[in-house]
Amino acid sequence: MTSYKSTPLYGGALICDLPASFADVSAIRQVPDNEEVYIDKDGFTSIIFDIAERVGGPGSSPEIDGSALTTHLEDLVGDDLDRVKVWNTTPTLFSRLDEDIPAYTLIATVSPHKSESEARSGTKTDFTAIILTLVRLEREKTDLLITINVPHIKGEYDEEDVDLQLGKQGKLIGDAVDYAAKIWETFRVKDWDLFNGV
Repeated sequence: MTSYKSTPLYGGALICDLPASFADVSAIRQVPDNEEVYIDKDGFTSIIFDIAERVGGPGSSPEIDGSALTTHLEDLVGDDLDRVKVWNTTPTLFSRLDEDIPAYTLIATVSPHKSESEARSGTKTDFTAIILTLVRLEREKTDLLITINVPHIKGEYDEEDVDLQLGKQGKLIGDAVDYAAKIWETFRVKDWDLFNGV
């Protein structure tokens, strides 16, 4: 069972529960002011919070917000877009945010360039799963992105357990979905001024 700890983000302006095994990356390297990055000390999964400028037109609807989610996903994966597969997109409810704040989550996978994944680290990444949650803060002209990256490295997971076409997520993605659900349940804004300053 994963144990969680209440974690202040952006100097305490935001707060949510993150897995206790995750460490703040800014303790070891520079992280942009608009991001908070946490990485699993016992694995390869990372959780990134990113305060971005709101994209798309005014208002909110599944079309407008869906298009914004696609734009952010494209920004995230950059040149790898042709190797991305989105498996599902769902509206997301944050327990401690106003119900009229729209949020959506998608699950996607990105397969690496064949040569790239091995050359970089000597390990072979079969694919990376991405759980991307978008919170649309229209009044603040902000899109808050919460991205959980789950690299699947050959030999580090049970390949038989993962077949997204059949709805089999495997342990790593299953754990990441649990992390996301915990964030949706515990995420709170303590200081709304944060979104004016970033």
